[in-house]
Amino acid sequence: MAQKVEKNIRSEEWTEVISSETHLFDLHLKEVWRYRDLLIMFVKRDFVATYKQTILGPVWFFIQPLLTTLTFMLVFGTIAGISTNGIPMMVFYMSGITIWNYFAECLNKTSTVFRDNAPIFGKVYFPRLVMPLSIVVSNLVRLGIQMSLFLIIWVYFLTQKNQIHPNLLLLLVPYLIFLMAIIGLGAGMLISALTTKYRDLVFLLSFGVQLLMYATPVIYSLTNLPAKYAWLIKANPLSPIIETFRYAFIGSGFFSWFSLAYSSVWAIVLLLLGALVFNKVEKSFMDTV
Repeated sequence: MAQKVEKNIRSEEWTEVISSETHLFDLHLKEVWRYRDLLIMFVKRDFVATYKQTILGPVWFFIQPLLTTLTFMLVFGTIAGISTNGIPMMVFYMSGITIWNYFAECLNKTSTVFRDNAPIFGKVYFPRLVMPLSIVVSNLVRLGIQMSLFLIIWVYFLTQKNQIHPNLLLLLVPYLIFLMAIIGLGAGMLISALTTKYRDLVFLLSFGVQLLMYATPVIYSLTNLPAKYAWLIKANPLSPIIETFRYAFIGSGFFSWFSLAYSSVWAIVLLLLGALVFNKVEKSFMDTV
């Protein structure tokens, strides 16, 4: 009888095998696809939890970029007198703010994914990569809402026969958003792996993202910078993405296929590096968080 039971156990096929001894390059992508329902659930959770107890709810998606744009118009456009090359200030600033906010949200939330979700990670198994991916997707919903606000304003000024000249580069907009998502995801996973041991990075991150915005052409155009400073801003892989996004809708600013390829290479490198480090740290992060 004992031999029969042992034979049945040996012949049993397990549907899930959890092991800490995995290869560094094993990113469990097949498991991520199998857990896609969980990813969707996390997206819904993030969306609902953020505005569940607020009075205005999702209206904040519109208020935040609108107030930021008005502030930039007052401070940088009116007081500082930074040129927008004849482009209406509201369209100019909002075009940069819209896509920048998506990157900033992806980076900020992904970089603290281990710390914020430690209770869940310690109780149940699922591919840890699902969590940062859900952050990128949930922020994509936010971006879609804010893009609708930008498009309404853009269409209004477009009908006013201003210096707005959209072009075929509008077809690249989905790819530009994809690049922003990849860079935010890769950099966020890399930082999240480091914050498990070095908590100071969490405090430096929010300050660093604000500084990074000023090193990115969100409130100015590369064409208005002196040559001796322009190369430094161009070295930022986010700059060609934002400039191309603005150029596609407005037809003014800087655009270069080489610069866009440069940003694409950076996105791939950051994603691979972030995924590898994230995969390595996820096995032992519960001992340090």
